[in-house]
Amino acid sequence: MNILIIEDDAAIAELEKTYLEFYGCTVSLCDNGEEGLERFEKGDFNMVVVDIMLPGAFDGLEFCRRLRRFSDVPLMVVSAKADDADKIGALGLGIDDYLTKPFNPGELVARVKAHIGRYENLTKKERGGEEHELTEIRDIVIDRGAHRVVIRGREAYFTDKEYQLLLYFVDHPDIVLTRERLFDRIWGYEAFGDISTVTVHVKKIRDKLEKDLIGETFPYIETIWGVGYRFRSERGSVAATPSFPKG
Repeated sequence: MNILIIEDDAAIAELEKTYLEFYGCTVSLCDNGEEGLERFEKGDFNMVVVDIMLPGAFDGLEFCRRLRRFSDVPLMVVSAKADDADKIGALGLGIDDYLTKPFNPGELVARVKAHIGRYENLTKKERGGEEHELTEIRDIVIDRGAHRVVIRGREAYFTDKEYQLLLYFVDHPDIVLTRERLFDRIWGYEAFGDISTVTVHVKKIRDKLEKDLIGETFPYIETIWGVGYRFRSERGSVAATPSFPKG
């Protein structure tokens, strides 16, 4: 497991590196967002751990924003900023986890291993060259093996958590799912924040499902006020034989 750590506090960076290496990880360190992005683009990393408050041209949040433009690798923020607003703001950029300083190094290792394991399970069919299972619902086509989503003929990018949440909706159509149930199923024991995390992710999924959509008579994900959400399964314009864009 190759981990990139972006942390300007040398003592904390070395602590993270020592514990992760003890459990078999290979760790690269840098202390600013610009170098971190360059390192990531040139390397082959399984996960990134980044601080928010970094020196240089852009901070950790800007790093997350730029990274998510081209990669869905697991991404964890480790920061002294403990307010819920900071956590939710980072979550909106597509991070997978948020650990507040000071932290237990053992917890850091456990979370890193859990995220990498889950991510590898999602992509193992693609790496192994196995036949992909396609799921079609309305005008959405999901290639589960390749972790790809095509909406009305165009491929859309989903972060790890967004993708898991979308799959859970698709696998449980036309029933009301409470925010508590979604939070427990998708985030589980390593979760940070509260059920407002679900609200943030649902909004981002809706934006992607309904982008440039004209004339739709009902939403994909319906809000049941005071309870949760329901994914509507009525089919739209899914082609009989779906195809994925090349490249």
